[in-house]
Amino acid sequence: MRHVIALDVGGTGMKAALVGVDGTLLHEDRRATGRERGADAVVQSILDFAEELFDYGVTHFGRGALAAGVAVPGIVDSERGIAVYATNLGWRDVPMRDLISRRLRGIPVALGHDVRTGGFAEGRIGAGKGDDRFLFVPLGTGIAGAIGIEGSIEAGAHGYAGEIGHVVVRPDGPDCGCGQRGCLETLASAAAVTRAWAEASGDPYADAADCAKAVESGDPRAIAVWRDAVDALAAGLVTALTLLDPRTLIIGGGLAEAGETLFTPLRAAVEERVTFQKLPAIVPAALGDTAACLGAGLLAWDLIATDSEVTA
Repeated sequence: MRHVIALDVGGTGMKAALVGVDGTLLHEDRRATGRERGADAVVQSILDFAEELFDYGVTHFGRGALAAGVAVPGIVDSERGIAVYATNLGWRDVPMRDLISRRLRGIPVALGHDVRTGGFAEGRIGAGKGDDRFLFVPLGTGIAGAIGIEGSIEAGAHGYAGEIGHVVVRPDGPDCGCGQRGCLETLASAAAVTRAWAEASGDPYADAADCAKAVESGDPRAIAVWRDAVDALAAGLVTALTLLDPRTLIIGGGLAEAGETLFTPLRAAVEERVTFQKLPAIVPAALGDTAACLGAGLLAWDLIATDSEVTA
C-alpha cells in the first residue's frame, strides 16, 4: 500500500503517522524526543523513530514509505533542508533532510517549520480550506503564525515570516527570551496565562485550562487574568491584520480549547480596535494538535505528486 511518513517534532515529544494517498492515517505513534540527553541525542531519536516508521510500513504494508515530511520547531531553512536553530532542543545547523533521507534508503524528504506546516494543513484540509488569504495563530507555550496565500505558506526571505509572538504589544511588559520586552507571547500564550493564573490563584500547579474554567465559573481573579491576555492578543492580531489583510484568522493551540470562553471576548476586542481595516472571520482551528503532523504528510505527498516513476 502506498504511503508516506509524517513526523512532527516538538519540544518534548514527537507525533508521527503513516499516511495513505487519500489522507488516511494508516498508523500513528508517539515518542519522547529525549532532549534531556542533549541535541545530538534528539537528532538520533528522530532518525531512529523515522527508521522504525519506515520498517513498520515494510512489515505491515509490503513496502517502505515513498517519501517523508518532517516538521520541526525553531528556525528552519526548508529550501536547503536544514534545522537552523531550536532553543528548546539545543541544535544548530542540523542537515535534517539529508540525515533522514540517508537513514530511509534515500527516499525524498521535505523539512518544514512546525507552525507553518500546521498552517499548511489548516489551509489545505482544515479551517482555512478555500480561503485565498488566512493567518493561522496557535496559542501554545509560545505564539507564532503561518501566513497562507493562495494555497501556500509564506516563509519570508529568511524563513522568519509569521513570528507574531514577538510583536511588541506592551513596551513596558515582561522580558522576552528574544531580548525585547512586552512581546505578545509573554502576555497571551498558554504559558503566559498559566504563569499569571498560578500567581493570581496562589496555586503553583494551576494552568491556563484551570484559568478558563475559573472564568466560566465567574471567578473575578480569573476574569482579570483572562481579560489581560485577550486584550494583548487582540492588539497583536490587529497589528497582523493591518499588515496582512487576511480573510480569516484561525486560532489554535491550547488556549483555543477554551472555545467561546476565548473566542467571544476575542472577537469583540478585535472589533473594538479596527478602524479602517476589514474585519476578518475569527475561527477556531479544525485539526487540533495533529495539524503539523498532517501537514508533514501533505508536504511528503506533494514531493512525489509529479513523480511519474512512482507506481502503485
